[in-house]
Order: sequence, then structure tokens, then C-alpha cells
Amino acid sequence: MLLALTLVTTFAVNAQTTIPAGYWPVEKSREILAKTETIRLAPDLSKLTEGERGAVNELIQVGYLFQKLYEDSRHHQATRAYWELQELDRKLGSPERTRNLIELYRLNQGPIAQTLDNARVPFLPVDPQVPARNVYPIDATKEELEAYLAKHPEQRDSILGERTVVRRATKANLDRDLGVLASESIHSLFHPTLAHDLKTMARKPDPKAFYAVPYSVAYAKELTDAFRRLTHAAQLVEKDDAEFARYLRNRARDLITNDYEAGDASWVTGRFSKLNAQIGAYETYDDAMFGVKAFHAVSILLRNEKATEELSAQLGNMQAFEDALPYESDKRIREDIPVGVYDVIADFGQARGTNTATILPNDALFSRRYGRTILLRENIMKHPDIFAADQRVWRNVTIPAHANDIAPEGNFRRTLWHEIGHYLGVDRDKQGRTLDVALQDYADASEEMKADLVSLFALHRMNLPPATLRAIQASGIRRTLQNVKPRTDQAYNTMQLVQFNWFLDKGLLTSDADGRLTVHYDRYPEVVQSLLAEVLRLQHEGNRDTTAAFFGKWTTWGDPHEKVAARIREAQGARWRIVRYAAID
Repeated sequence: MLLALTLVTTFAVNAQTTIPAGYWPVEKSREILAKTETIRLAPDLSKLTEGERGAVNELIQVGYLFQKLYEDSRHHQATRAYWELQELDRKLGSPERTRNLIELYRLNQGPIAQTLDNARVPFLPVDPQVPARNVYPIDATKEELEAYLAKHPEQRDSILGERTVVRRATKANLDRDLGVLASESIHSLFHPTLAHDLKTMARKPDPKAFYAVPYSVAYAKELTDAFRRLTHAAQLVEKDDAEFARYLRNRARDLITNDYEAGDASWVTGRFSKLNAQIGAYETYDDAMFGVKAFHAVSILLRNEKATEELSAQLGNMQAFEDALPYESDKRIREDIPVGVYDVIADFGQARGTNTATILPNDALFSRRYGRTILLRENIMKHPDIFAADQRVWRNVTIPAHANDIAPEGNFRRTLWHEIGHYLGVDRDKQGRTLDVALQDYADASEEMKADLVSLFALHRMNLPPATLRAIQASGIRRTLQNVKPRTDQAYNTMQLVQFNWFLDKGLLTSDADGRLTVHYDRYPEVVQSLLAEVLRLQHEGNRDTTAAFFGKWTTWGDPHEKVAARIREAQGARWRIVRYAAID
């Protein structure tokens, strides 16, 4: 049962205004903010034309819309709680307590804080976070939904669809969605059978039954506004970059049709001049129920032409790496996938933070038809403050002989090939199912681990200078170091812990009594390949329970982990970062 908490809706406007229950005291917020630093991204936009600047401004407005969607999708009370926090801050004259809570909201992108011991707890008067987030009914359990789908398999594709919101079939819910279809003709036009299906359910509402509506209906107002702004952005940039304008128009339509193929095809195959943008709902990390729902993001990017050309010239013959992977496959890949080096202008929603790189789209069919695009965020990957923190941690956790092994170039190359790693290897199980369907809540963790390992596997097969290879190897180890035991819903951290434990077990790493690590570099290729083969096998088999057992075995946490974690915390300084952008701040 959810803990029912009533949000405060009114405040007395006088000097006696007090802060209602449920708002964290200043001492608790200080604990988190003391471990938080701010980095600012301010790429030079002076060479943009008037039309390009206008398009950037429209994309920023789309970003604000998607930011709201992201926060709403993760917690059903997010928008209301933030509005009330701002009102309270204004009426109290912006004291430290409310200022800190506003900063916590920005850091966590919602009213649920990550604490120093890695718990997720409310810092505003809202309900605790639940696995359903706000893309399934908040009172629904995975077991209840699985039981329902077992009786109604015809609804599986829609309820577990990547871009649908699941609701209980109550009269209020059905009337609301039918109202959207009746008032917004554009949505009923692109979803012609949905009204009929909902009217059929509305004849006999049943709160124990479920149905799903596409994002374009669930978020009709926001996505209709985004459609208009993207269309306007395309008009503004048409003379400067016709291909980018075409992509924006296609993506605008995608948001209404809930089908991303047109936008993804023009995005991946387009050759843009200065600007690029990730727009849409792609990544599923925030879905703690089934791991299948994508959450909204916008990333506005400025192309580094010289760095992009230099990097593209270094890539080639990726089919040879695919053929060398330790699994049986006759998979053929497109080798001309575009790679771009960019500075982040602004990020919103799921993309906000210090995300270093992206490869999209994730859809296996679109990937086969059109390829994928890799976006490397250079002003994050090479930010001096971020590297300095990594270097401090590395030197405090490893023996002195490894002090100079880590370098920015190693992380850059490993990250690039991590993204390529998503493109290589298993993308469907032996039954032909996509991995999110087959492995459900373990799909993201297994896929991210595969990409990590493919990266290290491939880079070991290149004729790289010894210092470069050593920096890549050190980056691969640094990636696995955890400052606190991961939660099961943290896909990245969970797969990093699996790697760390595997590396310890197979002798790539050893830990002394003080928690300092020694890297046995001579064992690196063999140990990486052994884990990669196991991950590829699990993905190919597509058995969720077998994969869960594997993760259960390799995510143990004990004394060696605590000692390493303590050394990380001692050296790292800030544990979290708030990113601010000159273009919007």
C-alpha cells in the first residue's frame, strides 16, 4: 500500500508562515549539497546564423516541455510539489531551507532524493517512489500486471510498449482519454482505432483491468506544443541546414504518431552542418517495473567539425570486430554509422547530467535498416573538473605503481567504443525477441555490460601505442569502482559491480588489506573475453530468470567492496554534479 500523504495547497501570506511537515530540514539538505558541485557548459555559439540561433531557442522550449514530462513520468506528484515549493520559497523570502530544496529538486529531477547511503527517499511532502513510477498505475505491482497479461495476451504489446502509459480501466481514466481524442482531432487521426477500443472498455469499466494509451495521447498537450515548436524550428533553420530541418519536421510528426521511424531514419542518415539534437523518448533506465518504458529527453548539440572528421577517419571495418566476438552469429552490420563529436548546448529530461555519449536509436529493426548515430559529448568527456575527480579516486584506490595509468584519452576511446559496442553483438534472442522483451528488467544492465566489454575486447585487438592501451585499460577498471552498494534498479551501477566482482574472481584485480587494488594487466584480454562470452550467451538465450540468477551471483558486496568504497569517498570530493548551461541559465 502507498502511504497517502496530502500535499499542502495553500499558504498563509504573512510573517507567521511556517514550513509544513514533509519538507526536509536544512541539516538534511546540507548533507547532500555539501557533496554536490556545479559545472557549467558554455560552448561558443557566435558562429551560428540568426536562423540557427532561432532554432536553438525553439529546441530549448521543447526541452522545457520534455523536462516536465520526465519529472511527471517519474513521480505522479512532481509538478504539484515543485510548484508548492516555489510558492513557499517566495512567501518566506527564499530562506536557505527552501533554496536548498529547490536545488535538490534540480539535482534529482524530482521530489525524491538519493541519499549518501544510496537510498531513494522523498524530501518534499509526496508519496514514496514506487517501481511503477508514473507510467503504470502507481498502486499496481509487477505480479498483478503479469497475471493480467497472462489472461489477456492480446494486450501485451500495447501494455509493454516502449512509448505507452498504462492505466486502470476506470470510468474516470477512460473518459479522460476519450476526451483527448475527441478534442484533439490530430491524435484521433493518427490513432484511428483507439477511440473504439476505449469506448468498448468504457461500457463496462473495471478497475482490475488495464489498458494503454500512446504517449501522444497521454501527453497530448505537451507533445502538441512540441510539434508546433519543432515545426517552427525547422522553418527557421531551413536555409542554413535543409537536412536538419527535415529531421525536425519528421520528429515533430513522430511525436503525434507515436512512431519514430521517419525521424530516426532522417536523423541517422542525415548529414547536418552545425547543430544536432536528440529529441524523444528512448532510454528505459527509469522503468523499475519491466524495464521497457522510454523516458523523454532533449539534448541540443553543437558539432566540432574538425574533431568529428578526425575521428571518422579512424573508424573502419567494424564487421571484422563483429565477426571476432565470442559467440556464433552471421550478423551483418552497416559500417557507415555516423559518429559526431559535440559540445552540449543544453540537456533536458533523461539526458540531463554528465552523460558522456549516446548511440541511438535502440530499435533493432531501425538499426538494421538505417544504422545508428553516435553522439560524443566532448565538453563533458574532457571537462577538467570531472577528470580531476577521476584521477584523485584512481590514485587513492590503486597501488602507487598505477598512479599515472589513467588519462583523458583512455576514457574518450573507451567511451566511443562502448557506444559502438551497443551496435555489435546480440540484439535479439534465439526466439527473435528484442532484449527488452526477453530480459525485461535485466535488459538494460546486460546491454550496458555487453557494450563495456565489447569496447575493451575491440580495443585490445587494435595496434595501439602502449600508453594509450594502458589508459584505456585503466579507464575500464575505473568504470567499475563503486562508492556505495548499488540498488537493484540502478542498471549502470549493477553491471559495473558484476564486472568488478568478475575481475576480482578471475585475478585481473587483487585487493590488499587496506583496500588498495593491483591491476594484473597481463590477464586483461582473457578475463574480459570470458565475461563477454557469458553476457552474449545470456542475451542469446533470452531467459530472464537465468539472467537474474547470474546477476544475483555476481552482485555480492562485502568487506573488500566497503574498503574500496571508503577510499573512493575519501578522495572523490563531490558525489553528484548539477550541470548548468549558459544557453538557458
